[in-house]
Amino acid sequence: MPNKSYPSHKKADGEVEDEFYPLIRKYKDGRIERFMPASFVPASTDLAANRGVATRDVVIDQGTGVSVRLFLPSQAAATGMRLPLVVYVHGGSFCTESAFSRTYHRYATSLSASARVLVVSVEYRLAPEYPVPASYDDTWAALRWVASLSDPWLAQYADPGRTFLAGDSAGGNIAYHTALRATHDDTIMDIEGLVIVHPFFWGLERLPAEKVSDGDVMFPPVCVDKLWPFVTKGQAGNDDPRINPPDEELTLLTGKRVLVAVAEKDTLRDRGRRFASTLRRCGWTDDNLTMVESEGEDHVFHLCAPLRATSKNLMKSIVHFINQRATLSSPFVVMSEQECSSQPMLGVPSRPFKDIFGYGMHMKRWNVPSSMAPTSLKVGHAETSRTRYGGLHLKKIGTFGQPLSTPHSLSSIMKNMF
Repeated sequence: MPNKSYPSHKKADGEVEDEFYPLIRKYKDGRIERFMPASFVPASTDLAANRGVATRDVVIDQGTGVSVRLFLPSQAAATGMRLPLVVYVHGGSFCTESAFSRTYHRYATSLSASARVLVVSVEYRLAPEYPVPASYDDTWAALRWVASLSDPWLAQYADPGRTFLAGDSAGGNIAYHTALRATHDDTIMDIEGLVIVHPFFWGLERLPAEKVSDGDVMFPPVCVDKLWPFVTKGQAGNDDPRINPPDEELTLLTGKRVLVAVAEKDTLRDRGRRFASTLRRCGWTDDNLTMVESEGEDHVFHLCAPLRATSKNLMKSIVHFINQRATLSSPFVVMSEQECSSQPMLGVPSRPFKDIFGYGMHMKRWNVPSSMAPTSLKVGHAETSRTRYGGLHLKKIGTFGQPLSTPHSLSSIMKNMF
């Protein structure tokens, strides 16, 4: 990617095979260099140092090392009411970042504290060492683990009837496909909502925003063209339905609500807009589809500058979206069959699911350690029995004001961060 401050790869120690600055470089001898190595942050039950949020890590697949980090807001858990559950998938173009990095640890902490939700942040394997579909497999394995409620925090504090799948960038892409896959698996709880922030979708045909190459944007179109073949180890091109979901596939998406966020200066913005427009043509309305656009911002502004006005407003919109149901109904109220049947069913497909992905994925088997005892942290005494809540469809209460702030150069922000 063009950047005046970055030395040419010709000066690198060795011959370069692929380069995607500021993300990753691969040498012909197989070495991998990540320009933004994730700075590891350990999990902790120190509430004072972590906005009142306790965190802990769990390895869910001993064979692959796939793990999750749980974020539990102590004050919300102490109320005895079960908390909404957010399964979060981090971004990083399928090849960088981590659920355990400072960036995503802080973001998940903020989400957990602000929305009063139990967050399960997925640590999936990265390309090119583990090409796609490893990241999809790992996230699916994490969702299956969550659905088992085998972890003590999940069993005691989570409300599986209010489960959300969320992610940004590549994580938004993975979250979407995971939600789609969950629609035809009876072992998975119903997904209450899908949150995709600046989703990483692409295609062969250029959309309007992709025809303009601005040297200061994070993802110039010419580099995005090469990224998907890179993370799939050359096994798929930009016509792959995983990166370019066909319209007929979106008709199969079920769930109660969807939030799509785009940034005005993001090269990928038109993909997010088209995703939302297709959902509207499929019958989704303002009652269950929320669109948030951040003016004057690029792809990862909400992570680079979380205290900026636009970032705060995006977080407020996500928090509002997650908590809409809680504002109208107690989490301990179960609707009757008659009440459920009287609710409008929006966005439900009329034809059966067809596996158009071509993943060829088979569910991995894993053993969950039986000795996963809770930590000594005490945050309340919630009921441990599970209750399913179904049939509730809510009208959107409203959206937050348009976020406005002085635009900043993404490259200058990233220099300050890294």
